[in-house]
Amino acid sequence: MDQSPNRKAFGDMLAFSEGTSTHPLTRMNGYDVIVTGMGEKQGEVFTDFSDHPFAHRRAKELNSHGLASTAAGRYQQLYRYWPAYKKQLNLPDFSPASQERLLDQLLKEQGAYADVLAGRIRTAIGKTNDIWASLAGSPYGQKTHAIETLLNAYQKAGGVITD
Repeated sequence: MDQSPNRKAFGDMLAFSEGTSTHPLTRMNGYDVIVTGMGEKQGEVFTDFSDHPFAHRRAKELNSHGLASTAAGRYQQLYRYWPAYKKQLNLPDFSPASQERLLDQLLKEQGAYADVLAGRIRTAIGKTNDIWASLAGSPYGQKTHAIETLLNAYQKAGGVITD
């Protein structure tokens, strides 16, 4: 995975924001994390990267109102989008390399890839917070990280901010 320092830092910031890279059970910097379901204290990780972990299992219930999720991996990719991206990008598996290629594609689709490379991180966060509910300004009503917290995580990961 050949990445620019800013792209790598954005991925690290996103994994921090999603809670995967700091997950207590991860052994692979968040690439192996499955969304924590209702009633789970520590969550879950996976070891089979041959496909998305929810390819052959039910979604996890997140609350008593029926909210469920199939988020998995470092960037908490939802299974419902995985088959199309797997085919489009010719991804062989759900390995870290495939997860990174998928992140690049999502950033490009949101018009944020060039912003990330150029260090326009506030702009990139604003363009991607409708995908990742943990990012500042997300419209989903879930707990988010303040923009300054995200920018600090980005800089700590070696990224340079230009906006």
